[in-house]
Amino acid sequence: MKSSKSLLIILLWLVFLPQTQAQSLVYHLAMPEPHTHYFEVTIDVKNYNKPEAIFELPVWIPGSYMVREYSRNLESVQAKGSKPLEIEKLAKNRWKVFNKDDKDFSVSYRVYANELSVRTSFLDASHAYINGTSVFMYLVGLADKASTLIIKPHTDFKVISTSLKAEKDDIWTRAVPNYDVLADSPIEIGNHEVIEFKYKGIPHEIAMYGGGNYNAKRIAKDFEQCVDICTSVFGENPCESYTFIVHNVNSGGGGLEHLNSCSVMMSRFSYTNPDAYAGFMGLIIHEYFHLWNVKRLRPKALGPFDYNQENYTNMLWVAEGITSYYDELLNMRAGFSDVEGFIETFCNNVGTIENRFGRRVQPVTESSFDAWIKFYRPDENSANATVSYYTYGSVLGALLDLELLAATQGEKGLDELMRMLYEETYKKRNTGYTDLEFRQAAEKIAGKKMTDFFEKYVAGTTVPDYNRILGYAGLTLKEQEPSSISLGCSTDDTGGKVIIKNVYKGGCGYTYGLNVNDEILAIDGYRVTNRMGLSDLLSNKKAGDEISILLSRASSIQTVKVKLALDINKLYYCQSLESPTTEQMKVRSRWLKSGK
Repeated sequence: MKSSKSLLIILLWLVFLPQTQAQSLVYHLAMPEPHTHYFEVTIDVKNYNKPEAIFELPVWIPGSYMVREYSRNLESVQAKGSKPLEIEKLAKNRWKVFNKDDKDFSVSYRVYANELSVRTSFLDASHAYINGTSVFMYLVGLADKASTLIIKPHTDFKVISTSLKAEKDDIWTRAVPNYDVLADSPIEIGNHEVIEFKYKGIPHEIAMYGGGNYNAKRIAKDFEQCVDICTSVFGENPCESYTFIVHNVNSGGGGLEHLNSCSVMMSRFSYTNPDAYAGFMGLIIHEYFHLWNVKRLRPKALGPFDYNQENYTNMLWVAEGITSYYDELLNMRAGFSDVEGFIETFCNNVGTIENRFGRRVQPVTESSFDAWIKFYRPDENSANATVSYYTYGSVLGALLDLELLAATQGEKGLDELMRMLYEETYKKRNTGYTDLEFRQAAEKIAGKKMTDFFEKYVAGTTVPDYNRILGYAGLTLKEQEPSSISLGCSTDDTGGKVIIKNVYKGGCGYTYGLNVNDEILAIDGYRVTNRMGLSDLLSNKKAGDEISILLSRASSIQTVKVKLALDINKLYYCQSLESPTTEQMKVRSRWLKSGK
């Protein structure tokens, strides 16, 4: 037994024993010469107890399913402790730092950022836009640890918008709970206009970069309406605050969702165009709806992420396609479009899908799985071989909604399915759902098996029974056969030449051997110099006529005989049944009105 004096000495020694300090990471982001498009990044590491540290930069950004190789824009990677440290590049996006006995060290590098899109980062003299996956490396083994981001803006930049929380009221110092949040929190820096509103006490900020003919008061009001109509589907809003980053550009559009924010692009002078504005509100609804569907309610593969490679899932038809359905449905519920416009959009989507031969080739689940290699890399044959999980997913969302409403006599539809999945998979488990779990949840709502829907329409290429399903709402789908002839090709005017860009399977051009990149020189001996001239020469022809096409193929002059046929594209539209039943009208009323 030790003496009491010895025990006292031991206790005093334990009290005053130096405690092991926690590891810490601090990111520094600078932009001293924005006109050069270079960000400067430094990562300070403290109390790192291993002799080697591996840093990686993601190869993709969540929400955009393609490997984008962000490391191609990195240069001058260096490390320094008590002295310069050795670095070994292990792979295209991975570096090993030999810090040895240096527990405190830093890694620095430069990032070239000159592509303004919602998937990349950009810097010039007017503003800085940062997507974390294309700028910030993470330290392997510490990606789940909290860190700090310290921004040193260019002296001309005074405003910052991001969902990252400010530390101690310093707008240029932001708390980073973990790398996933840093990767999922875009940052806008410059002198942009900030529009603010609160939704049920939740602060919402709109960063408007680039100017335009928008009305700030109307934007705030209408964005709040978008927030409300999305929240109504799930019954609660999961965020403490939210940031919209809007890039007003000369032309273009698109958006990308994030955990508590989104980035979108809008043509700056289109705000007074009613159709363009309604479309923009649909985009805002789409990205905000992702606050639930994808960022929280998600397929199992979409979180936690592997930033080094593809994250495969069959369920993008739900993640993106059903979100697309909701941006059309909620746009109508919010009053930015009307019932007629909603039905017309649905029919146009059906036409887009059914006029595309690729729907007969690729199931929508395969389209989802292969997004990494096909969707973002379309080529001249894509229409013949692929289907869009956005467009077909939207159509399937409408059909699934009607199937559920019909099975429950108008009591439960897709709203209830999404709400149930949100409760069960996100709120209770905080895990993603599997393909089977989604199907089982739909069947639970319907109270019946849905074999045809999931095996034939989703996992297969069977044409949906549109009229049976639309019939639940007292509607029928009509097809208008084409009356004009067509070569079954798309062409482009290029420097006074008419060049074939696509040849569609099922058209006469495909049948008789026209090729992509053929230059059409003449039709039946008459010179063709532009698309209008080609159209004029074909306007006097009818189906069954044979024409002689003089063309240049790889600099070889050839003649191809083509027997003309009607355009392969049909027009689709909906009509109401003459005497819909009470049950059909109940389903229709619930479908086309708010599901609150």
